[in-house]
Amino acid sequence: MKIWVDADACPKPIRETIIKAAERTKIPCTFVANHVIPLPKRLNITMLQVESGFDVADNEIARRVRENDLVITADIPLANDVIEKKAQALSPRGELFTTENIKSRLNIRDFMDTMRSSGVHTGGPAALSQADKRAFAGHLDRILSKYGQNNKQ
Repeated sequence: MKIWVDADACPKPIRETIIKAAERTKIPCTFVANHVIPLPKRLNITMLQVESGFDVADNEIARRVRENDLVITADIPLANDVIEKKAQALSPRGELFTTENIKSRLNIRDFMDTMRSSGVHTGGPAALSQADKRAFAGHLDRILSKYGQNNKQ
């Protein structure tokens, strides 16, 4: 397992949670962004800086992700690509994307995109809440614990 982080829009508190988890579990973790992200110097925590541009980081993650990897992203199309590769996708708000929910999430995203392009102001996402942070940390811990248990067998 490797953890991939779509780091361009990853909130700092979530990034800190990921770093702590990677340090604790020693699982390789790569933050992918088009700008430098300050990270601690650890052998298993790396930064992959990509060129600026629409979906460049997402495309790089989709290209590199392998079965059983974990991708942290709020990007629904990237989450769909990840699931199709039999990897896991978790949003920074703690939503675990699955084969059961990803198609409806894509439909909602496409509908909202259509609304915005027709001039309807849909607003942005709400601020990251304590409940979001707890949901994320809980899902991350369960995924990494399950990986650790499976790895021992």
